[in-house]
Amino acid sequence: MRDMKYTRLGVYDYGQFYRVGFFGHRYVEKFRETEDRLEKLIREILRKKAFVEFYVGRNGDFDQMAASTVRRIRMNGYERECALVLVLPYVTAEYRDNEDSFKNYYDDIEICEAAEFSHPKGAFAIRNRETVERCDLIVCCLEHEKGGAHKAVEYAKKLGKPIINVADSDLLVSEVKL
Repeated sequence: MRDMKYTRLGVYDYGQFYRVGFFGHRYVEKFRETEDRLEKLIREILRKKAFVEFYVGRNGDFDQMAASTVRRIRMNGYERECALVLVLPYVTAEYRDNEDSFKNYYDDIEICEAAEFSHPKGAFAIRNRETVERCDLIVCCLEHEKGGAHKAVEYAKKLGKPIINVADSDLLVSEVKL
């Protein structure tokens, strides 16, 4: 029997999913240009894949950019083709105090079981590794080689995952192979 996923959008066969993980720095310098490249890339992914789960955290500019871009695209005709999934390393006070708002914003919210009871600083690295492992594609916004996002992308490289850096001003979305 195949694993099934139950979301607000219905029941989906895991075998039909294409999973995209977002990783980026806390601060994005060229915000508007990066957001434009990200939107084109997400549209291209949705054009080529039947159903996409987008995995995002909630820890900085890029996470917020990715989440809001996916939501904007969903509201413009792709609501049944994708889901926005928040992956938290543990239950935060912000989540606990605003659970209904979170559930209204994201299609699904996952708490990383492996990270939930670890030290808070280490929990993010554990969550990032698990996200990388389950994704088919990593979309990142790396402008320098340090921090948790950089470590997650380095791990993705070790696993041979395809990686697209939207901070790269030379990125041509039309040439991206998925």
